[in-house]
Amino acid sequence: MTIFMDSYRAEIEEYLTKFYDGWRDLMDNKSDPRTRDYPLMSSPFPTIAISLTYAYCVKVLGPKLMENRKPFELRKVLIVYNAAQVIFSAWLFYESCIGGWLNGYNLRCEPVDYSYSPKAIRTAEGCWWYYFSKFTEFFDTFFFVMRKRYDQVSTLHVIHHGIMPVSVWWGVKFTPGGHSTFFGFLNTFVHIIMYAYYMLAAMGPKVQRYLWWKKYLTVLQMIQFVLVMVHSFQLFFKNDCNYPIGFAYFIGAHAVMFYFLFSNFYKRAYVKRDGKDKSAVKANGHANGHAKALKDGEVTPVRNGKVNGFHNTFSKFTTEMCNPALNSNSAARQRVPINAGNK
Repeated sequence: MTIFMDSYRAEIEEYLTKFYDGWRDLMDNKSDPRTRDYPLMSSPFPTIAISLTYAYCVKVLGPKLMENRKPFELRKVLIVYNAAQVIFSAWLFYESCIGGWLNGYNLRCEPVDYSYSPKAIRTAEGCWWYYFSKFTEFFDTFFFVMRKRYDQVSTLHVIHHGIMPVSVWWGVKFTPGGHSTFFGFLNTFVHIIMYAYYMLAAMGPKVQRYLWWKKYLTVLQMIQFVLVMVHSFQLFFKNDCNYPIGFAYFIGAHAVMFYFLFSNFYKRAYVKRDGKDKSAVKANGHANGHAKALKDGEVTPVRNGKVNGFHNTFSKFTTEMCNPALNSNSAARQRVPINAGNK
């Protein structure tokens, strides 16, 4: 029995050693060396820890602290916050344009430029700032909690916000540029309009009566996801730029899921006009209220306020899926001096 246990223990230790060595090889040798020393880029675990802390704060700690307090009046804060988000999103959109999408990128298939050219470095830095923006969006939920808008802090909302920094982390770590940054390019543009809407909504009834275009904000979101789906899935048929196909799967899957969530919201909010559906689409009398569903893929609560759905994440990266262009034997290796986002 002792011999069997020793053999079993040795086998487990060998397996763990191989797993750790493979993990270190993935993090140290298959990732992009240019972003390796950026803040929070050494490992995904700090980002995961921050996201889990966020979920705990908005679902457990925050409501407990607010239990015996009156809701905060945050109108001025919301105006300033949303205005700052408009400016930040506009800058990110500008960087994505200069980085490639309006400056030479190929819509058909665009490889990651792993060189140290000024343009490639600027794009990589822009991807990191897009990743950082996913943390600033946590404040959307914090303000919900502070105003006791718990109906908006749904499980889907929290999962979406909590998982986006983790999702984007992999892109910055392995592919900070190229094909999949198309999602960030579109997403930052949509966020400009979206946060402008929230800012105006926070200004009160005198301004809110002019916000008739809420419906078209949802349409814009759905168009965004359709474009991302088409752009990502085309690589399944022809990937002649050696772009890591795992990231195309990942981005495409997100776009499909959110398209159906937003489509469901649109149908119930603007197509079905029976009494129950009307009650789910009441006028937006506050910033980041029911219109928040437009950004988060959140389905408007009905009856008991529960929302069905789940958020896909990818859990496994292989060397080929993460970064084939960095392999020493890759014919399309780009890391030579001569040679990018909701998140």
